[in-house]
Amino acid sequence: MKQFVVIGCGRFGSSVATTLNSLGYEVLAIDADEDKVQDISENVTYAVQADVTDENILKELGIRNFDMVIVSIGSNYQASIMATLIAKELGVKKVIAKAHDALHGKVLSKIGADKIIYPERDMGVRVAHNLVSSNILDFIELSPDYSILEVNALEQWENKTLKELRLPSRFGINVMAIKRGKEINVSPYADDMILKGDILIVIGSTQDIEKIEKNAGD
Repeated sequence: MKQFVVIGCGRFGSSVATTLNSLGYEVLAIDADEDKVQDISENVTYAVQADVTDENILKELGIRNFDMVIVSIGSNYQASIMATLIAKELGVKKVIAKAHDALHGKVLSKIGADKIIYPERDMGVRVAHNLVSSNILDFIELSPDYSILEVNALEQWENKTLKELRLPSRFGINVMAIKRGKEINVSPYADDMILKGDILIVIGSTQDIEKIEKNAGD
């Protein structure tokens, strides 16, 4: 079973920690604020109040033995950078760090963070795409070049097979799954038909995804 450390128990950190715990993983949550530690203590495996910029304390807590450390410190850039640096120096295999802006992310990357996440920016991107059309249910940016889109089947797609729709050649996208009520058809066949009310999960380049969004917004 994988073990996780979440450093910083604000809204984002708490959400990550409690979700991982609910999925059955062992989670150590660390924060300098006693109230935050108290609030999360019942929803994680261990919760500790500690100065996350103190290398000796993090060493004593044994964070090097965990599979992953998520540094999710609020607005204290210095603490965020120090915690990330210490985690890497202690030999943590994978460190994911939350950044507030591009400059913060650049610094975290320079000191060894394996992955940088921008919760506020990413949520903004998803909300903006969801506002394009009521047909757009969700948008996930995998990279600057590729995205996944969850979209209600357009009226012009209804009662046609994937083969007839030719979505890869017309839009440059591939259908990963079709959701119909509670059922999910993963890796559908070319002869599978799209019905009214179906939800399609598609993957494609960001440029091609935009074509779908424009059609969904018409």
